[in-house]
Amino acid sequence: MSRVAVLGGGRSSEHDVSVRSAAAVAAGLRAAGHDVVEIHLPRDGSWTLRESGAPVPLTPGGGLLDCEVVFPVLHGPFGEDGTVQGLLDLLDVPYVGSPVLGSAVCMDKLLFKDLMHTAGIPQVAYEAVHARDWVRDRDAVLARVAGLGLPAWVKPSRMGSSVGIAPARTVEELAPAIEVALRHDARVIVEASAVGVEAETAVLGSGDDPTVSEIGQIVLTSTDPDAWYDYEAKYTPGGMELRVPAPISPTAKARVQELAAKAFTLSCCDGLARADFFVDGENVLLNELNTLPGFTETSAYGKLWEATGVAYPDLVSRLVALALQRHSRERAQAF
Repeated sequence: MSRVAVLGGGRSSEHDVSVRSAAAVAAGLRAAGHDVVEIHLPRDGSWTLRESGAPVPLTPGGGLLDCEVVFPVLHGPFGEDGTVQGLLDLLDVPYVGSPVLGSAVCMDKLLFKDLMHTAGIPQVAYEAVHARDWVRDRDAVLARVAGLGLPAWVKPSRMGSSVGIAPARTVEELAPAIEVALRHDARVIVEASAVGVEAETAVLGSGDDPTVSEIGQIVLTSTDPDAWYDYEAKYTPGGMELRVPAPISPTAKARVQELAAKAFTLSCCDGLARADFFVDGENVLLNELNTLPGFTETSAYGKLWEATGVAYPDLVSRLVALALQRHSRERAQAF
């Protein structure tokens, strides 16, 4: 068993979710027999020991508190966008999850969509909105994005957990939704609406040999006809139901799993990711790849692997082992 540092909290608006996720990961690691050191990152971005509040020293090349591996459970900016991953590389310590490049690519929705488009991966139509263009000529921007049809979905390019996302069901709602998204990011993505089953699957393994879990359907429990899979639905107990297996055909299931693995490899991911899709009959569209999905009691990633036959303590142990293996491979290369 390993001595594992678990990072939770952080500077992003997903701080509270990260704290809950980190607590669940720490409990799972302990259940698997690992020695766990919990590190809390307050909203100011500092690093402290969770129990004592003592500051954590960070010395390049010095590792982290004599831990053999780090499990960053940090969502959103300054956590899953490659920044913490770069810091851990400088500390020269193995860590769970994707390296800098894969983390940065998947965090940036526009960059990810462009990469998938180049690779021929089917996905919903989208348009980019840059703050500079919005300031110069918002009417031209609105005319362009309205071509996607309505309703449309307006999102900051580099946020997670549905933070800053708003549906635009009418032309009049487009401008306010873009304004909200621009408060979070200078680059915004507007996506066409998709029909069918909202499906998720979990990916586990090395970047060149990933394994894909069973597929689940996201079902909202709200009776509001305008309800959508927002922050509250994701993280409020009872806000959503994950139905596994998803009610899709064997052909669509195989296609989802194929595209999830392909997107994982194309994006230079490693360790873990959750892949989100829209499935309408045999038509499968990739939505996004999340490199550090939630690990709370309501989160889909752990539930999908549990439904596939991998218990939570075994899952987090496998992730630790993958981190150690990747670090060993990378250190064998000349640089």
